[in-house]
Amino acid sequence: MDKAALVGLLGVDIEGGARLLKALDKAGFDIHAALWIYLPDPEEWRLMIASPLVDQEGPKKAYILIQSELAKLTPPSEISLKNISAVGLEHRLIKALQGMVQVHRDFDSKGAWISNSSSYNIFIEAAYIYRMSKSRTE
Repeated sequence: MDKAALVGLLGVDIEGGARLLKALDKAGFDIHAALWIYLPDPEEWRLMIASPLVDQEGPKKAYILIQSELAKLTPPSEISLKNISAVGLEHRLIKALQGMVQVHRDFDSKGAWISNSSSYNIFIEAAYIYRMSKSRTE
């Protein structure tokens, strides 16, 4: 299945998320985990980005930096800030996923799909993981 069909089928922009993450990396934004997560209520996909910046300076600073990089993308991304959650490294979903999967920061490789999985009493209906570090130092 091609990427366009996958986006249409799942409602998630995998390529757009990868482009944003590359831009954030170039800008020096420290990302320990990045993934699309399906939220059954309100039935939408959310791009979740876990960074120590959120723990250190709060989510507002992270959202300002993310919005700045989103605005610079060419061609423009269909992803908007309302589709993104910036979280700290201790967020319960991030901790649960760290126990399930590890995806390194290598954009030449594909991410990992998981579905119908649970860890630490958190059920994950569907997620596409770009990167997931096992610890704060990776």
